Amino acid sequence: MSSPSHSNGNGNGSEPALNGGLMLFTSKSQQELAALHLLERTALSEERARSGSGAASLPNPKKREGMDVAAKAPVLSAFMQGLINPLSDGAASVVDDSFSCCFQSQPYEPWNWNFYLFPLWCVGVVVRHGFLFPIRLLSLLLGMVLFIVSFTVANNAISDVTKRKRIESSLIVFMCNVFVWSWTGVVRFHGPQPSRGAKVFVANHTSMIDFIVLESLFPFAVIMQKHGGWVGWFQTRILNAIGCIYFDRTDSSDRAVVAKRIKEHVHASGSNPLLIFPEGTCVNNEHCVMFKRSAFDLDVPVCPIAIKYNKTFVDAFWNSKRESFTMHLYKLMTSWAVVADVWFLEPMEKLQGESSIDFAARVQKVIAERASLRVVPWDGMYKYIAPKPETRERRRRAFAELMKSSLKKKK
Repeated sequence: MSSPSHSNGNGNGSEPALNGGLMLFTSKSQQELAALHLLERTALSEERARSGSGAASLPNPKKREGMDVAAKAPVLSAFMQGLINPLSDGAASVVDDSFSCCFQSQPYEPWNWNFYLFPLWCVGVVVRHGFLFPIRLLSLLLGMVLFIVSFTVANNAISDVTKRKRIESSLIVFMCNVFVWSWTGVVRFHGPQPSRGAKVFVANHTSMIDFIVLESLFPFAVIMQKHGGWVGWFQTRILNAIGCIYFDRTDSSDRAVVAKRIKEHVHASGSNPLLIFPEGTCVNNEHCVMFKRSAFDLDVPVCPIAIKYNKTFVDAFWNSKRESFTMHLYKLMTSWAVVADVWFLEPMEKLQGESSIDFAARVQKVIAERASLRVVPWDGMYKYIAPKPETRERRRRAFAELMKSSLKKKK
């Protein structure tokens, strides 16, 4: 990285521009040379000021070339290291902020702060938890019992595979509608409805309920993470009927197997359209992290889906590090309603000479613009290997203290 050049008044237009005596270079050796250059210029200026003359008192250039640079290097290295380290910490803090904000829930702003609003808030709590939640839970349990019985009968009594798959797909769509009803879900679908002619759909990802919302309209086969508990049972016993594909983040060898299964599914005749969440993790519906390119290497048209949740009644973002999916569902079922807009956008194809990464970025931009999301360049998988928020906060405070102490010394 080169610095812009300018004339310093001595007729030398090739010297790098200085900003308060500080320069940023790409390597340690460049930093040391830059510091040497700065010190020599300072020494020349002081010598000229003492002598009262410019050119007459300039030291012999050969003498300056013979200066003991090796003796100065350790001091200059320590000086530059002390300068670069705080700057690096400061830059890292900025990066941490722009990354971690993608996975932060909307802060709760209390509105029951005065004597006439508090009684209304109490009434709302009683209605939501004491009246609506029991009705919703009972409806969900009855729907699940009806679904399990019907699914079991269809799975064991119907020998025609095609007919059985069609009935099982319809039952899964019914069960997803039961889930949506249990949140008093208000979902508005826009654009052309999906059909079996399209093979790959990609959508932004906020919560596992994204799949439920989309599946309530059409029986997609989805790529999702393996889960334990009752969710894992639902995956292995039920969702296999529509051809879902699962991955394991902890198994590095699983990636190649999943990629192979995706290609086989897409090119198989009669298979359900594949729904992919290329971000690979849940994001807070305010940002859109980098799309993985695996969904864009399949040589088929990609149909973008933009999902936007209205946070007036509840924040639909699922922070899997802080709450289980069961508690997430409880939060949704004790809210007034889950309101969402879903846009099915026009199919997009890879342009001639366009790489898969560029194609993914182009689709990401279209989805983000439709759902009013901010595109960020981070890989969502860093969410699982990034330092803890407490560690980042300690670094920010240490950097702030360092800058405060430096300013006090200057004063």
